[in-house]
Amino acid sequence: MRKGRWIPFAVIAVLLAVWQLAWQLEWVPRYMLPSPVMVVQAFVSDFPLLMSHAGVTMLEAFIGLAAGVFLGFMCAAVMDAFPKVKAGLYPILVLTQTIPPVAIAPLLILWFSYGMTPKIILVVLVAFFPMAVGLMEGFQSADADTIRMMRSMKANRWQIFRYVKLPNALGEFYSGLRIAVAYSIVGAVIAEWLGGFNGLGVYMTRVKKSLAYDKMFAVIFLVSAISLVLMALVRVLQKKTMPWNYLKDTEDYKRRTRNEEF
Repeated sequence: MRKGRWIPFAVIAVLLAVWQLAWQLEWVPRYMLPSPVMVVQAFVSDFPLLMSHAGVTMLEAFIGLAAGVFLGFMCAAVMDAFPKVKAGLYPILVLTQTIPPVAIAPLLILWFSYGMTPKIILVVLVAFFPMAVGLMEGFQSADADTIRMMRSMKANRWQIFRYVKLPNALGEFYSGLRIAVAYSIVGAVIAEWLGGFNGLGVYMTRVKKSLAYDKMFAVIFLVSAISLVLMALVRVLQKKTMPWNYLKDTEDYKRRTRNEEF
């Protein structure tokens, strides 16, 4: 394990120990704060049901995420190509982020009923903004000298976009995607809280009504785990598509650097 990698695990272990101690000493009434062991037991006992609900939530999140990424990419490309569109559209994008998703979800359920449609739309809304803004900034931060050189070589707008702006925006793309994948799961769960038939949000409302706090904690940790796994997968994808960005982490690079110093 690389130097410093153990620190997060140590912090988690300490937090779990404090949590167990708080339950043991009844700092909080035990019916309100289950122990970590009880949470694990609840997760194991309800595992098939949790996986069934998680499948629905992840399907909603993936469909909404794919649509949000596509729309965000198209919007960023249009704003980059047409400054007047950016001037008119960008303030509206920022304004939409002042409205919390939990305030939009009831309207979507009223308009589109209790099926998957309102959940997917909410995921699209929460995933769209980080992708659109991140990509637009990536497109517009492309090196001006490189663009001028491409124009002097008679490159058209599409070629400049493909060979200069798009590669330059990859870092911002993956940064926005990491945020979007986390938001997509949370957005789907929030929409399921307010109405639905299946999904982790529906499961949470049911166990909350029965005061099953151990199951509440179990589903919270499951949502967090899914988000962390998805973010890790995005990082792996980024390493595969942008290997030059991680060259300094490779042993071969370190070996060559040491040889050059000597």
